Amino acid sequence: MNIQIRPILVALRRHKAGTLLIALQIALTLAIVCNALFIIHQRLSNLSQASGVDEANVFVITNIWANGDQPTTQVDAQVRADLLALRQLPAVLDATPGSSYPLKGGGWDNFVMLTPEQVQPTSDVAVYTGDEHFVDTLGLKLIEGRNFRPDEVMLMGTQQAITPPSVIVSKAMADRLFPGGHALGKSFYSMSPVPTTIIGIVDTLQRQTVDNFSRSHAKQSLIWPLRADDSRGVYYIVRAKPGQLADAMREAPKALIAQNRMRIIDPKDGIQDYATIRRKVYDSDRGMVILMSIICAVLLAITAAGIVGLTSFWVGQRRKQIGVRRALGARQRDILAYFLTENFLISAAGVVMGTVLAIAFNLWTKTRFEMSNMSMAYVGVGVIVLLLLGQGAVLAPALRASRVSPVEATRSV
Repeated sequence: MNIQIRPILVALRRHKAGTLLIALQIALTLAIVCNALFIIHQRLSNLSQASGVDEANVFVITNIWANGDQPTTQVDAQVRADLLALRQLPAVLDATPGSSYPLKGGGWDNFVMLTPEQVQPTSDVAVYTGDEHFVDTLGLKLIEGRNFRPDEVMLMGTQQAITPPSVIVSKAMADRLFPGGHALGKSFYSMSPVPTTIIGIVDTLQRQTVDNFSRSHAKQSLIWPLRADDSRGVYYIVRAKPGQLADAMREAPKALIAQNRMRIIDPKDGIQDYATIRRKVYDSDRGMVILMSIICAVLLAITAAGIVGLTSFWVGQRRKQIGVRRALGARQRDILAYFLTENFLISAAGVVMGTVLAIAFNLWTKTRFEMSNMSMAYVGVGVIVLLLLGQGAVLAPALRASRVSPVEATRSV
């Protein structure tokens, strides 16, 4: 089967408008689909990122004090009593207070420097506060150094700013500050002239937020030995014994109310397991995946419909010409190959333009929305999808064309 390209190109020049329209439609579809696939893959990767927390057994209680002007010492005494009550529950393994928790959706972060006179920060890190139970309660894996001792835990009241002398950092933060390794025992500065020394390193500790800014500092976190006893409220992070999460979540609020009724725990959002916390913080990512998937499906469907419509129109216009070719000896497969080749040439021109548009669009999103560089693998996948889609879409009208009878050559137009 010998396909002559030149007659096909001559025929396409006679239908410049339709050819250009389909090629541009393919180009635009390719540009959008490639970048959409890139975004979908990024967001799906975010959804499965490890937090470092024993998510199957940890839950969080948002405790708001009803009498919010209490002195710090009084608040601290109540927090200690609450923690003791929580830890004594049969279904509870451990509990700790915190000013925030991983995947909360917002929280405290600081710039960090290696020297006090440094102008540009070395990085931005998420800041967590907790007592000596924080690491064990969250189920963090301590890979170097040691945990806090009870005597190292400091009290920090409302609107106080304290820089403890010791700190536990995540491995990602240790590697960022000291790329050569050996971060244990070294000091840094966190928006304070007072240095803080690394006494321990945990394997993974995700940040509170998962927005674009946080992604560039992913898992760079620190833990300070502080009981942040805010007079407005406190988060109680509780770790249940394996298989007893539901029991612990049911009994924990009762234990707190029994300690002091002057508190508010929202029955709807005041107590959340990590499945709920993760679902909420990644709602926007999940929504973006759904939106991008719908956009891809719609664009691909419209492009396929456009190819089918244009090819069907051309087949209708060329029935007499096809009949003449059939009368001169062209076989059905020759006619089929003609239309498939014609569509392939249009699609090839479209994907070439689309590749340029896809790269340009990624560069624009990178500068405007802090996106990362798109791998050319996404463009390659997009090109294959569009070429296959084009050939699949043209197949039905091409088959109809191949079945045109030689008798058509004798009919008047």
